[in-house]
Amino acid sequence: MARSIVIVPAPTANGDLHVGHLCGPFLAADVYARYRRAAGVRTLFGSGVQETQTFVVSTARRLGIAPESLTERAEEQVRSSLAALGISIDGFAPGDKGFRDFLCEFLGRLHAEGVFELRRMSFPYLPRTGEYLMEAYVQGICPTCLADSCGGVCESCGHHINPGELREPRSTEHPDEELTVRSAEILVLPLERYRERLRAHYLRPETVMRPHMRQALGEMLSRPLPDFPITFPTGWGVPAPFPEVPGQAINPAVEAIPAGIHTAAVAAAATGHPPQAVDDLWLADGVTEVVYFMGFDNTHPFALVGVALLMAFGDRYLRPTMLTNEFYELEHEKFSTSRGHVVWAQELAAETPRDIGRFYLASTSPEHQRTNFSRSALATLAGTRLIQPWNRLAEALNRWYDAQNPPAGWTLPVSPAGRTAAATMISRCTGQAELSHYSLNRIAETITAQLARLAELAARFESGDQPATSERAGDLYHEVETFLRAAAPVLIDLADEVLGATAPHLLDGAAEARQVHPRRLPRLADLEVAAPQRPAPPAA
Repeated sequence: MARSIVIVPAPTANGDLHVGHLCGPFLAADVYARYRRAAGVRTLFGSGVQETQTFVVSTARRLGIAPESLTERAEEQVRSSLAALGISIDGFAPGDKGFRDFLCEFLGRLHAEGVFELRRMSFPYLPRTGEYLMEAYVQGICPTCLADSCGGVCESCGHHINPGELREPRSTEHPDEELTVRSAEILVLPLERYRERLRAHYLRPETVMRPHMRQALGEMLSRPLPDFPITFPTGWGVPAPFPEVPGQAINPAVEAIPAGIHTAAVAAAATGHPPQAVDDLWLADGVTEVVYFMGFDNTHPFALVGVALLMAFGDRYLRPTMLTNEFYELEHEKFSTSRGHVVWAQELAAETPRDIGRFYLASTSPEHQRTNFSRSALATLAGTRLIQPWNRLAEALNRWYDAQNPPAGWTLPVSPAGRTAAATMISRCTGQAELSHYSLNRIAETITAQLARLAELAARFESGDQPATSERAGDLYHEVETFLRAAAPVLIDLADEVLGATAPHLLDGAAEARQVHPRRLPRLADLEVAAPQRPAPPAA
């Protein structure tokens, strides 16, 4: 039986989700998972939070709280935000003991086979505190693209930066203190060993990925790959279970693929089908697909390091497909929690009915380039493309329905032409949800086009331009119901209100009905979105 495993990499447990998280990976993954379920495919959708990144420590220090308290609060916030926007997670996997045990077991098997090697690597070092600096602890200039970056992955070009390679490094917490460079023996993955296999895997034309990821991987794989740190000389994170590096922690970036394997098992258990072993669902079986929805800056740790780790096991595991997104901006500037330049997920959910929010985010999802969130644009786009045409359609059909004074259980016939039109709608919507060219933008465009067409049909039907026969009415009602089934992965609440809250709204055979039960249709609330009133800054 076909099976889909859909994963969004766990966001860092240092705060709540903002609309950039939603508009990028989470909504794309949710809509894809809903379409797969509607097609009758057993689908597991999982995510969680990552507690081991040093960004947790740096944020906690800035807030003056314990890192453990921050992660606990962030987990609750992320769970609540996903629910508020209708993200249909099956399994939510925090970095608990179960995950840590699996991570150590997964890496331990590779360690026992000699996959990792001991190397001396340079790190920026803060003499006063005796800290080696990496990830969130250090900022500098990316040696590949010259953008400002931390000591990990460059958000601008996607290349990995070993901390000692940063130009002009400075401590993020103590930027005025002079740093030195100190080396430490750590375990590394000799990534160059896997370069040719990675090239063969990724640089085939049939490999599904978006153009920016393909370009970046081509660039990375065109030159020798640097050793990748498996452990760091730091105390925060999962303690490394390797005797060569006492007191070190596992590099959080190494968790990428093991976390996905564990998350799939958590999702399966949550749906009543726990695997016998944590990694059973990832075994290469010819019928399972694994799809990651993630930001472009995750390319190196997931697509190179993570897949190289899988390759080190031979052919045991599946190779995941990875669909990336670019940054989502707010009023044409990057989101910034420190400056208060942010719209939180729950803020959007409180201001806007979630179907409207989901439709707007799908329409503006940053699939190939940076796109922009704007409250005024949300009101305009959702109003003209969704709310107004749906309400014209609903009001026209409701006036006709009320004029008929229909008896209970009334049905109308559906003609072959009506069934053909309905099947075409399903094909158009689901065609944009195929993995090979998956696009939230085009799904939203298809919803817009079909809704405008149905609203025009209803206007002509009501005006008498077309004979108001029972068969023509039956065709129109059937097309409306089919439209809602096809659009249900985005318009989750409207579909449930009209069709009934049966999840998923299966698409197989949905266009073949010979009769339809007409009904009154709900209106969508008119939307006026204004910027929320924020407290004034304190007086000087």
